[in-house]
Amino acid sequence: MKHLGVVFFCALFSFVSIESYAARGEFDFERWNAIQSSVRATAMADGISNATIDATLKNSVFIPRIVYNDKNQSEFKLTLRDYLSRTVNAERVRSGQNMARKYPTLLGKTETKYGVPRYVILAFWGMESNYGTVKKAYKLKDAFFTLMYDGRREKFFTNQLLALMKIADKNNLDINSIYGSWAGAMGHFQFIPTTLASYGADGNGDGKIDIINNISDAMFSAGNYLNKLGWRPDEKIVTRVLIPSDIDDDLINGDKKYPVSYWATLGVLNADGTPLAADDTVVGLVADTADTQASVYAISPDTDIDMTTVRIAYLTYPNFYRIKKWNNSNWYAIAIGELSGKLK
Repeated sequence: MKHLGVVFFCALFSFVSIESYAARGEFDFERWNAIQSSVRATAMADGISNATIDATLKNSVFIPRIVYNDKNQSEFKLTLRDYLSRTVNAERVRSGQNMARKYPTLLGKTETKYGVPRYVILAFWGMESNYGTVKKAYKLKDAFFTLMYDGRREKFFTNQLLALMKIADKNNLDINSIYGSWAGAMGHFQFIPTTLASYGADGNGDGKIDIINNISDAMFSAGNYLNKLGWRPDEKIVTRVLIPSDIDDDLINGDKKYPVSYWATLGVLNADGTPLAADDTVVGLVADTADTQASVYAISPDTDIDMTTVRIAYLTYPNFYRIKKWNNSNWYAIAIGELSGKLK
């Protein structure tokens, strides 16, 4: 039987009957119906209440804009330079400094409990929700149904939807009132449901975990997550350097890790053009193969460098790779390193 409550949310944000799209061959209604039936069966087997199951399936919505966003994520479309100009700008730094002054006690408690410096917490907060100012856009259940239907990571998003249903069930929440990003993340630090289920922490001692409306819970949850990822407050994230323009591209994606002293033998220099210090710390190296303009950075007047022969890169330390367990993007991890450095 067809789910008559299902509707299709077109890119211009008007609602249109899903059957009309199916009739034109633009939507596979049978696939959508099968996904919903599968969710019902799995949720029942997992012990989720009928009330939550019915609320989840009722009037579910497919949102084409989400599919578009999934295929056009900025990390994959922008150069590193452009990405950093958008994410680590003067306004975001000022906002982070304001938040540091507004929440010194809470940031201090988070740092003490979880061993994650306050400027790192602030950097994640800024990157994820611009310090809580990003507006919640979509019902999370609809975001997950849409992404499941799209099929690129159907199993992953199915697990997220089921985790969200369990969170709603456990906390007696209306799943239709839980909003978040197009990718299915929620709250100040944009946790997906499985991350919240594993690392959510009660920051104000009220026995509940609300990372959407409670900043204490949000910060403690972020600190707990980074702590469990192995965060080391005494380690760097990234260091900006100069590299030879002709360095092998296979060496600059962050996967190869060598002592700093080895990178020096390949011609890697400090960002001001001076030699790297002798150091046996094992690090990776990340650069944008599309970016060859190093001249915008200050070069020491004591060096004699032909700016056409070098470009900007980053040495990447163990905390960099911990960040990538939060968000598997080199650009994102570099931005956290740069932003946290400016907020330190």
